[in-house]
Amino acid sequence: MDKIALTAAALYVIVLLRAGGTFAVGWLAGAGARRSRLAGRISSAKFLRAERAIQRWGAPVVAVSFLTVGFQTAANFLAGTLRMPLSRYLPALFVGGAAWALIYATAGIGLLEVLGRLFAEQTALGVTAVAVLLLALCGTVAYRRRRAARPSGETAAEEA
Repeated sequence: MDKIALTAAALYVIVLLRAGGTFAVGWLAGAGARRSRLAGRISSAKFLRAERAIQRWGAPVVAVSFLTVGFQTAANFLAGTLRMPLSRYLPALFVGGAAWALIYATAGIGLLEVLGRLFAEQTALGVTAVAVLLLALCGTVAYRRRRAARPSGETAAEEA
């Protein structure tokens, strides 16, 4: 239990610094970011989706963003650029960051312990498991990149 608590505490500090820093950069950048070299990244579909969600739902979107992959940074940055008041942002950061830290601490430690036992008891199976995980990760990344690179009309035509 101490291992999970220590890991969760360390991850909590990390997420507070990272997400808070992202918010601060967004706050400082403000409207000027849309006129800078970051304009291309900020006008991406992910950022626009996060911006619409934050404008509509505010702090709950920031808190829930910690349970997603890829949306979290956009949500925190845009909360800053939209100048979300700290009285609304900080509770969302604390709650969402705590959830993120606990999930990653428990799942991360659990996965590492399972892989450690697997390697100790059946090395060939452990190597195979890691290879399968890496192939699945690479496949997911490649799929997402190809899907993002497609023109929007092509995706709509495939879905029809």
